Amino acid sequence: MKKHRQMTLFMHIVNCGSISKAAEKLDLSKSVLSSALKQLESDLSTVLLKRTTRKQHLTPQGEAFYQHCLAMNDIVDRAWDEMLELQNTPSGKVTITAPHALMEGIITTALAEQFKLYPDVQLELLADDHQLDLMQSNIDIAIRVGESTDSNYKQRKIGSFRDVLCCSESKPSVLSQSDYIANHWQPKKITHKFEHLTSGSTLEYQFTASHTVNSVNQVASMIRLGMGIGLIPEFILKRCPQLFPCLPEHRLPKVSVYAIHPYPRTPPIAVSLAIQAISKELSNL
Repeated sequence: MKKHRQMTLFMHIVNCGSISKAAEKLDLSKSVLSSALKQLESDLSTVLLKRTTRKQHLTPQGEAFYQHCLAMNDIVDRAWDEMLELQNTPSGKVTITAPHALMEGIITTALAEQFKLYPDVQLELLADDHQLDLMQSNIDIAIRVGESTDSNYKQRKIGSFRDVLCCSESKPSVLSQSDYIANHWQPKKITHKFEHLTSGSTLEYQFTASHTVNSVNQVASMIRLGMGIGLIPEFILKRCPQLFPCLPEHRLPKVSVYAIHPYPRTPPIAVSLAIQAISKELSNL
């Protein structure tokens, strides 16, 4: 750090033509710059500048050192400019994890639309109903249903959707006696509270999981085959004409969706754009 400061001050002294002019430009006292130059020459055991009261001239050693200072400053400027450019132009790999239902129904559509004009962005999508560790798996964004309890990461609500309790018949049999097809994240004992669409009255049903699967596609497939009832996100149900709401006049509460990322401050622009696109797609449901 000391060397970098010494080289920067020396470069300004040479560029400005005098210690006085450099002190004025840098808003430092002449004594501070003069002492810095003396210390630099002492550290290098050589004379860099020959000075009189009106003129200064680089020694051969000073000229060689000055060129190194210019090269260092150029590297610093280019590094700074490149980082600012990365914040303005999306590029690089963005790794995103999300549950299968959201990845297939929402996220791929949102990201394809957002990044088709940015060929320098490489998307890595990890559909997994388990909550992967962001640092261990080098994940930039985790889309999760429900708020995370991990305070180490930044998170914000980006949308919501409703699940629908579905069956394979337009007029289901006695609901309380139906076999229940649970996703792996659901408990063995399941309680659903429904609200009537118009009156606001509520119904409550309790189920015990008869079958357990690990993806929403498997839930839909087993319902379609007459194995029981189960939860299907509303946006997926619209694409499944063979499935029907068990209680078409009632609805379940909304489920909140959160975006989580490991960046302590503003994330890279590609990450921000991905979150914006997913949030927009959720708002269109």
